[in-house]
Amino acid sequence: MNLGIVGLGLMGGSFGKAMRKYNLAEKIFGYDHNLNHQKDAISLNLVDKIVDIEELKLCDMIVLCIPVDAIISFLPFLEECASTTTIIDFGSTKKLIVENIPLKIKNNFIPAHPMTGTEKFGPNAAIDGLYENKTIVLCDLDKCDHLHKNRAISIFKKLNMKLVFMDSTEHDVHACYMSHLPHAISFALGNIVMNHENPNEIISLAAGGFKDMSRIAKSSPDMWTDIFRQNKDNMLESIDLYEKQITLIKNMIKDEKYDDMKKWMAKANTLHDIL
Repeated sequence: MNLGIVGLGLMGGSFGKAMRKYNLAEKIFGYDHNLNHQKDAISLNLVDKIVDIEELKLCDMIVLCIPVDAIISFLPFLEECASTTTIIDFGSTKKLIVENIPLKIKNNFIPAHPMTGTEKFGPNAAIDGLYENKTIVLCDLDKCDHLHKNRAISIFKKLNMKLVFMDSTEHDVHACYMSHLPHAISFALGNIVMNHENPNEIISLAAGGFKDMSRIAKSSPDMWTDIFRQNKDNMLESIDLYEKQITLIKNMIKDEKYDDMKKWMAKANTLHDIL
């Protein structure tokens, strides 16, 4: 199978490494508008060749590892792909993408979201093992042909990924709580510290808890602005719920209701019974 990867950063580069490791592609072709990314991807052996759109369309499978807005803009270029070409997107939100799939390639299309990543980006961020033993959400598979559904499922199983199936609307709600809201909280925590009159003094005391919670605040502002915009309604609802919880503990501290606070924390502890 010939694989085409659009976007040669962390997600695309790591996917190329994974596919090469498990010998799942005869040739891996890369497409990226960034010339430095093209050079780095070749030098790092993430792909075998950089191609143009016409060559890309000849691949048996094309994986879109670019931001959601870029995916939507790119889809019309793939309208002339053969009916046997599987097209998979790795966008962080799904409903907007699904609503913008051109009719000609609806049967080819697999909306997917690998629940993995780091705060780093670019080809040099590509790592081994990014996808192994991670969850991948596959959405709206009832709308695609069995050829593409079976091909995608087979590939992800061979990468030792855990498959979860749901519709795109449901995905965006769940992804908000598991990924998007935590990023918003991390950005907020970073700004609380940076707005302090002496942030360096505070950071000198940073230990594991702060580092764990603030790590993802290093993520790309451009990418996360787009994600928050694309999942606006779910983000606003989740932030409202978060504010209620913060107000709850604020009032428990103010009113010295420490027994209630212990019960509140104990309930949160049970989260790790199902993780």
